[in-house]
Amino acid sequence: MNTILNSAKTGKAMDMLLAAEYELFIREYKENYSAGESKPQDIGMPFLLRSPGSDIGVLLIHGLMAAPEEVREWAQFLHKKGMTVYVPRLSGHGTSSMDLSKRNYHDWLNSVDRGHAILKKCCKKILIAGFSTGAGLALQSVIMKPYDFKAVIAVSAPLKFKRFSSKFAEILNSFNRLCNSVGMNNLAMEFIENDADNPHINYLLCPVSAFVQVKKLMKKVRKSLPDIDIPVLVIQAKNDPKVAPQSGPAIFNLLGTDKKCFAWVDYNMHGIVRGKIAGDVFKEVESFLTTCSPINPAK
Repeated sequence: MNTILNSAKTGKAMDMLLAAEYELFIREYKENYSAGESKPQDIGMPFLLRSPGSDIGVLLIHGLMAAPEEVREWAQFLHKKGMTVYVPRLSGHGTSSMDLSKRNYHDWLNSVDRGHAILKKCCKKILIAGFSTGAGLALQSVIMKPYDFKAVIAVSAPLKFKRFSSKFAEILNSFNRLCNSVGMNNLAMEFIENDADNPHINYLLCPVSAFVQVKKLMKKVRKSLPDIDIPVLVIQAKNDPKVAPQSGPAIFNLLGTDKKCFAWVDYNMHGIVRGKIAGDVFKEVESFLTTCSPINPAK
């Protein structure tokens, strides 16, 4: 009887946390809605795919300028393997680029943290995974909470960017701040065009400040990669036009754990977790799961 009561209380607590996330998104969506830019609400809504018979959960994190919908196919793949999957909405995402311009990577980590709290209500073993900036946030979450996750999967983590313009992001951001501080906002260039892989999901404008925040996050991640000693899977597209392909091997080599796997995906776009190419990514994920005993769904 006590077990049933405890389970009911846990379920209620999780439902309350989920409801709070849904309400937060709806409120921020309304406050930051931008006609012609904001996507339909269902694109940005965080979601949970529950597997009641399993105690294994996956905290799955989308990338910069994207939304939970970006990783839905990956979430569905993991759910079919018998795992509970929660996809949080990162602060400033699923709303508008102006909203994103007011956020920093600490805000994004807080979003991940709240997602972790939700999964802890129903899962004993939790894996964390992410794509692009989401992969960087996954790695940083493991660094900050080394005993809370059983394994981590990082797909296309942006340790280094490929585009030449990225080198000047900090300079441009400082110039923008100077312009705003002296009332010369008309000279500021706070947004740059985003060549979106999924324009029905991604923002088409990238705040320069958000780009700077990603670089700050990855600088912090790079410094502490040797401290990670749980199982890690690193995946990188060979011809990624946005993230420098050497980012994957560099992360892999810096990791402190000896339980690590690396996989190349032969593709010439950044987005590799949706569409046909995603099948290659999911095969690598499945292989990792079956060899990583702490999170093997079959065990």
